[in-house]
Amino acid sequence: MKNILAFAGSNSSTSINHQFLTHVVNRVQGHEIKLIKLSEYEVPIFSKDHEKEKGFPVNVQVLKNLISENDALIISVNEHNGMVSAFFKNYIDWLSRIDRNFLANKKILLMSTSPGARGAASALEYTKGIFPRFGGNVIESFSFPSFNENFGNNSIQNEVLDMGIEDVLTTFAHEIES
Repeated sequence: MKNILAFAGSNSSTSINHQFLTHVVNRVQGHEIKLIKLSEYEVPIFSKDHEKEKGFPVNVQVLKNLISENDALIISVNEHNGMVSAFFKNYIDWLSRIDRNFLANKKILLMSTSPGARGAASALEYTKGIFPRFGGNVIESFSFPSFNENFGNNSIQNEVLDMGIEDVLTTFAHEIES
């Protein structure tokens, strides 16, 4: 059994990425999963001046420790105007300053969703490209399109997408156990 940390990159109280993540996490069997909300770990906007004058925010160290304590991560990234949200990018900026390899040896399932037909694919691709720079190993990724049409009553309404999620989860589970 592996320990998995899960979070969405959104600070919205009605985050569809958090809803989607919660559904996916509930489908994972045989592992201990800690689901958190990044908004509960408030940090200021990154700046070198802040770092120089006040050091690293306590919540950045707390989040880094949470990542370190777990074997794998499940992350659902949101998209604002074709990019990851400034909120999520801020955490990446802080974490990479406290430890350039803050994702070292972490196997990652990376997901995204949006109301649009592309399912936040641009944010997903950006994140897939940058996580290896910090030592992360993105095992699987999945872009879930048209959230409002394909998800309801805490379940996936589209059979093909549901099978796709199941395939991704099976591969991820296999990879984290090896």
